[in-house]
Amino acid sequence: MNETTSIVKFGTDGWRGIIADDFTYANVRVAAAAIANYILHHEDPSAGVCIGWDTRFGSRSFARVVAGVLAGAGIPVWIAAAETPTPALSFEVRRRKAAGGVMITSSHNPAEWNGVKYKASYGGSGRPAIMSAVEGYLNHPLPSAATPAPVEEADFAPAYLEAVAGFVDLAKIKASGYRFLVDCMYGSGRGAVAGILARAGIPCVEIRGEINPSFPGINPEPILPHIAATQSAVVAERCDAGLITDGDADRIGAVDEHGNVVDAHKIFAVLLHWLLARKQWPGDVTRAFNTTKMLDRICAKYGRRLHEHGIGFKYVCDLMLDHEILIGGEESGGIGIARHLPERDGILNSLLLANVMADEGKTLGQLVAALQQEFGEHQYGRVDMHITEPLKQSAIRRAGSGLTHMAGMPVLRVETLDGIKFFLQNPACEGKPNAAETWLLLRASGTEPLLRVYCESCSQESVQAILAAAKAFVLQGDAA
Repeated sequence: MNETTSIVKFGTDGWRGIIADDFTYANVRVAAAAIANYILHHEDPSAGVCIGWDTRFGSRSFARVVAGVLAGAGIPVWIAAAETPTPALSFEVRRRKAAGGVMITSSHNPAEWNGVKYKASYGGSGRPAIMSAVEGYLNHPLPSAATPAPVEEADFAPAYLEAVAGFVDLAKIKASGYRFLVDCMYGSGRGAVAGILARAGIPCVEIRGEINPSFPGINPEPILPHIAATQSAVVAERCDAGLITDGDADRIGAVDEHGNVVDAHKIFAVLLHWLLARKQWPGDVTRAFNTTKMLDRICAKYGRRLHEHGIGFKYVCDLMLDHEILIGGEESGGIGIARHLPERDGILNSLLLANVMADEGKTLGQLVAALQQEFGEHQYGRVDMHITEPLKQSAIRRAGSGLTHMAGMPVLRVETLDGIKFFLQNPACEGKPNAAETWLLLRASGTEPLLRVYCESCSQESVQAILAAAKAFVLQGDAA
């Protein structure tokens, strides 16, 4: 039993593993039992739990296993009748005033992965304290109810789709005349954005909207190289923007009218600027430690407080529940608007990007160019280094040893909120008007031999040069 249960570990908002290796029916039952115990001890179990599932291999079957565990403990269950976007599951939890929600998904991971996400009663990622409590119930015995609670199928989509459609000005988007490409990446967001646009008479084309659990040739993550098809299709279909959702549709990616990738940092900046300049909604702003500092400049212009936090949407959610937060987000395309849900939502953010374009009368490429012009050119890059555990630990140890130079540049200061971030004196940015600060972040995974290296600077050439130097530093090991 101990060998089996030790595999299950709850991370940012759940647990994930490789199907048939560690993600098995037995281990899914272990995860479900921990969630059930948490609900029995900390929530009102009679309020029930909503369970959703995505388009991955076996997701519906795994969802039914979770339902059986919860119902067996006396907790009523509503289980999705069809594949469901994660934000739709979160919305349904809040709408029904349920005790919580479980989503069977591995989000943007490769096809061989699946996972169990937990959503709290407020309709968002579990706060850090909640996720710690859930994990604390791993291996605890789960009491059986005298009579199992009911398990009912329900359609979670209609209420959610109505809510997100009502959040944007579809008439304004239609009047703009813009045409959109929507890429679902074979995920559970299929038909959502394109369906809302089409019903409103807005020209759009959907690609990769069929179910294919193998995610042929890609991971369902809205970054390169997995969105090369989006780039080509936007140009071929003569669209003004490409809107992309990941495997469970809680993250967003985008491509401009020329087929250029618009990364999550620029999407966040476009949405933030529109919310502050045009909508003028109240509230502070949050951003993760590894996101663009262009957001800081936008907040400074409009006099908004910015909260910087650790990496993971649970920190955004935490702040949204304790403060008046307008928008918050992370580097991977997870952006939340608090007045909708304390949750990432790639479907809503896709529609909001279209709304920004319509309001400003600019294509997505023009919106990004205008921000770069006003707030300075900010370019970004990330490298995921799958290396040995000793090499990973060596890199972190050396990076934290008080270096005065990194990537051949003087270190101006170091921050260690989540990883080790170097702010560098970059000759390539000197003399550039309103140049972005140059920073380099090394962050080690706590669960696997993986080191992520992030960089932002004043040009793409500078970013690539610094990332290359950082990779060399990591690979040198203790001989450096």
